[in-house]
Amino acid sequence: YQLQQEAPRPKRIICPQEVENRPKYYGREFHGIISREQADEILAGVEGAYILRESQRQPGCYTLALRFGNQTLNYRLFYDGKHFVGEKRFESIHDLVTDGLITLYIETKASEYIAKMTKNPIYEHIGYATLLREKVSRRLSRTKTESRKASVTSEENTPVEKVTITSLVRRAALTQNDNHFNYEKAHNFKVYTFRGPHWCEYCANFMWGLIAQGVRCSDCGLNVHKQCSKYVPNDCQPDLKRIKRVYCCDLTTLVKAHNAQRPMVVDICIREIEARGLKSEGLYRVSGFTEHIEDVKMAFDR
Repeated sequence: YQLQQEAPRPKRIICPQEVENRPKYYGREFHGIISREQADEILAGVEGAYILRESQRQPGCYTLALRFGNQTLNYRLFYDGKHFVGEKRFESIHDLVTDGLITLYIETKASEYIAKMTKNPIYEHIGYATLLREKVSRRLSRTKTESRKASVTSEENTPVEKVTITSLVRRAALTQNDNHFNYEKAHNFKVYTFRGPHWCEYCANFMWGLIAQGVRCSDCGLNVHKQCSKYVPNDCQPDLKRIKRVYCCDLTTLVKAHNAQRPMVVDICIREIEARGLKSEGLYRVSGFTEHIEDVKMAFDR
């Protein structure tokens, strides 16, 4: 974090004259078609200074020239609605340069430290694994209490037709959550932008940069460095708050989130067929109305 604060600040070098045919998504930092040597002269002696130029060899291709470590670095620049030179996309050139300077500075000053970050993880000791065990035990105790309450107020004497899909799902979830099924599941990591300072839950080190500083598991919420994500065990415990649907959801994610042996949809459908569908003609042969099917699927998702 201290190194990020110390990183050079970007300094935009404005072109003294208006450049013809300047792309509309670039500002006055665009200097037109100039050589690497000319860019080096313009940026000389100003750490963090940058300009944009068009390639002499490849017209229509653009380069970010950036001064760092007493040398001029040149990066091929792209635009697809956002600016980028690698994986990260930025709203402005200024943000791109700021993030680049932070990364360059930290990798220069702390390359050995970064290489060792994954060697002594806190994950197994005080990190996610410990919190995970506590969360699972709390969830199990809570669901057992809820299932006991549900059994007292059960609606078994109510005609099935009058019971809504939502109440069926709720009752099924309560009765199935008494057991804990331990399936192995890999984390579903996605690149994530953290607001404010953030630390990796695997190695406990700072996650640097302006955007896309690390990855987050979209199923359980674990936050780690991209390089640390390769070492995290397959022990994801999906959180129901993060699982937005039942249909089009990974099967292992679904059964772990509901703490069930099978998706509750399967069990409820089987029970309904056994209770009142065995004598219905064409049940497995005639398709239902699309609107009705979508209504039931939406009820399960809710």
